[in-house]
Amino acid sequence: MVRQDGSVTTESTPARPYVIVRRPAASLNDGIVTFREREPLDLELAKSQWDAYTRVFDERGWNIVEVPTADELPDSVFIEDTVVVFGDLAVVTNPGAPARNPETAEVVPVVADLGFEVVKISAPGTLDGGDVLKVGTTVYVGISGTTNEEGIAQLARFVEPRGYTVVTVPMTKALHLKSAVTALPDGTVIGYAPVVDDPSLFPSFLAVPEEPGSHVVVLDETSVVMSDEAPETAQLLRERGLDVTTVGISEYEKLEGCVTCLSVRVR
Repeated sequence: MVRQDGSVTTESTPARPYVIVRRPAASLNDGIVTFREREPLDLELAKSQWDAYTRVFDERGWNIVEVPTADELPDSVFIEDTVVVFGDLAVVTNPGAPARNPETAEVVPVVADLGFEVVKISAPGTLDGGDVLKVGTTVYVGISGTTNEEGIAQLARFVEPRGYTVVTVPMTKALHLKSAVTALPDGTVIGYAPVVDDPSLFPSFLAVPEEPGSHVVVLDETSVVMSDEAPETAQLLRERGLDVTTVGISEYEKLEGCVTCLSVRVR
């Protein structure tokens, strides 16, 4: 386990909370783009933005777990798509884009070493972790270009015996469910209305004024991290009493990434 100061701990299972991350690949510029025009990336800026992003967790007392870098896998930095955690269960996904399938190989031994029971989504099922939004014991799963009905059915078989309820959400306007909506610490789902197919599916929905404002990572019951490209939304959340930390992730946003994609949070 590597901390931001460069020190390495020897404990095999870090204390919670911890965050699982993967450094950007040298081939990041070749990442998949679906809903926006391709733009050239600044790899050095992407690396510094990744460092700043992980430093937020480190400074808040989260331990950092790194999966080995895979320079041949452009999208591997978006580690959230490869594994979803439910208590002591790690569901390793089967990404919808075949080119992303190899990303899961190095994730399996890491989560196994962390002590998780590991299960896998198998073909013909496909599932991207970015399509999975957990709000309490409700698991919203986007049916999208990357996640299909069979993948959702397999996920339900894994998690419903553990007390979770899986709700399928139609997705036609964004790459992943969590490209459109995420949840605040109190369970309120937030999203940019033009890219949310059906806000009525969520018991509590708050429309935000900027698309990058749809994405937050919860640090604790009063704190979130979000993109610095949504200042109006940041102010709105502060007025709701939240401590908001903003980070620059412009190079990842060019690949339809957001703050949730870059980590798997284990509390």
